[in-house]
Amino acid sequence: MKPIKAHVLFYGRVQGVFFRAYTEENANKLGIKGWVRNLPDGSVEAVFEGPEEAVNRLIYLCRYEHPHARVENVKIEYGEPEGFREFKIRY
Repeated sequence: MKPIKAHVLFYGRVQGVFFRAYTEENANKLGIKGWVRNLPDGSVEAVFEGPEEAVNRLIYLCRYEHPHARVENVKIEYGEPEGFREFKIRY
């Protein structure tokens, strides 16, 4: 199966609640490559690359399953994978 890339913006209470660490942990469990970072406006930006089912699962986990975050909106743009080799938190 060909990998997909999702560029995702998460809005709501997503900073100061270990959102990036949660995303990294679950990305590694699911075999997703890419990155996640906080943005100055209080949102979190991420790029997920991997099998479509795993990418969609990670988006779901981040949106609905984080124990302390409150995600109010998500914007997703799909594109061609860039070939990331790992998942990283960007600072």
